[in-house]
Amino acid sequence: QVQLVESGGGLVQAGGSLTLSCAASGSIFGPSNMGWYRQTPGKQRELVAAASSGGTATYPDSVKGRFTISRDNAKNTVYLHMNSLKPEDTAVYYCNLRLIYTQNYYWGQGTQVTVSS
Repeated sequence: QVQLVESGGGLVQAGGSLTLSCAASGSIFGPSNMGWYRQTPGKQRELVAAASSGGTATYPDSVKGRFTISRDNAKNTVYLHMNSLKPEDTAVYYCNLRLIYTQNYYWGQGTQVTVSS
């Protein structure tokens, strides 16, 4: 099993910054892709940023240029640096890890990010 523990959410004013962290532990064998998703009530969970095992990052247009994903493979930790936050970024943010060899994937418990206008 793999456990993901997120931290760093909170309340911030529009234009501000936050950094989320996600530490993975457990049976992590081989390379993995890690990413961040977010969800608001009544909507589907959407990808915010993804980082491949080789470090390639992917972002949707809605956050490109404002959010940066990074990972520390030695610590099995992934970060999401969020700048120029907007009220529409308000959501619960979830960390995701997908093991390449087994294609099993895991979710964190979620952390609330609230951006006030």
